[in-house]
Amino acid sequence: MNRTLTAQDLPALITGIMATLAGIGIARFAYTPLLPAIIQEGWFTASQGAYLGAANLLGYFIGALSAHALSERFSPRLVIGTSFAAIALSFMLCAGAGNFAWFFCWRLVSGIAGAVLMVVGPSLALAATPPERRASVGAMVFTGIGLGALLSAFIVPVLLELSLTVTWGTLGLLCIAAGLLGDWGVNHLHVAPPLATSPTVNSQKEVAGVKLVVLLVIGAYALDAVGFVPHTVFWVDYLARENALGNHAASLQWGIFGLGAVCGPLMVGALAHRVGWHRGLAIAFVAKAATVSLPVFSLALLSQSISSFMVGAMIPGIVALTSGRLAELVGPTAHKKLWGQATAAFAAAQALAGYAMSALYGAWGTYAPLFAISGFMLAVGFLLVLLSRGVQQRHGHLSTQQSTKQTSHHGRQ
Repeated sequence: MNRTLTAQDLPALITGIMATLAGIGIARFAYTPLLPAIIQEGWFTASQGAYLGAANLLGYFIGALSAHALSERFSPRLVIGTSFAAIALSFMLCAGAGNFAWFFCWRLVSGIAGAVLMVVGPSLALAATPPERRASVGAMVFTGIGLGALLSAFIVPVLLELSLTVTWGTLGLLCIAAGLLGDWGVNHLHVAPPLATSPTVNSQKEVAGVKLVVLLVIGAYALDAVGFVPHTVFWVDYLARENALGNHAASLQWGIFGLGAVCGPLMVGALAHRVGWHRGLAIAFVAKAATVSLPVFSLALLSQSISSFMVGAMIPGIVALTSGRLAELVGPTAHKKLWGQATAAFAAAQALAGYAMSALYGAWGTYAPLFAISGFMLAVGFLLVLLSRGVQQRHGHLSTQQSTKQTSHHGRQ
């Protein structure tokens, strides 16, 4: 496989990277370092701030359900452009202190628009990429998630020295800049050659086997969403306020998280090339389960940094590996629709986990148990990934036996 990127891939890369940058990197991750300041400035209580973070997760679920239909009904350029504008507005209209309902509404809007960008942007980029370079582009487009986290880690603390209002407004301007670049990318996409026909299955048993394997992979991906929540919503506030480490130390960890998120797609791309999509996904679940749980046992600087970097790396890493594994199972033709369904399952689990963890924090007054819960869920996800391989091998073996029997029968005739 030719994995070398060319200048022809630039529009697809810009389209995908800007979509993931704004969709999660800014719309979601920029809120994380803002949370302690919002609470300290008295805009909202700690519990309200957590629920505002969860509002974005609810919006992400709504957006994931509607993204495919919107992209079929309207032009991709209009859908993507509107989503960028909605995220920019969500920041600018929250630049002043307001009531909870107002902020909740706009955090919800940012989640809806973010999910649309995350589903439509990468799919559009991949559809416009020749098959031989699709794996490379597919890994690269998710680096936008990490770039957004990295950007927010270094820009937000500086802007907060000025004011919360300036911070929210500047983040809105960054979304506008990302939107203009993304629009250029969409406008310059080249039509890809027709997709190769997916391999046909041999029997109804094999069809059922593939469906079950796909369901197990999507189930693991949904459990990954639970592991996604503590670091992406509560991590900075957990370090800055609950453990009294201060905003600067917590922002440093968020920067390390962002650096990991930039490196993650590149790391898992190399991993998948060496061991395959399935083994790569299993390894990623183990790594994420261990490092999400690490703060429960140690908050030494080294432990914090390992947890920040590896969880940051595995967030877009598992996204890329799951996408690749599903494409391997069903072929490129069926991938787009299935990826939308996987994203919706992820978003539903993420929204439920976000609200449940916000409620648990309100009841317990500490974030620490949430990291343990997420680590356990990721461990269960790892088991589902392993089980999916067993199911695939079993049905493949049955299919081979059936094919051999049919051949033998025809031979006797």
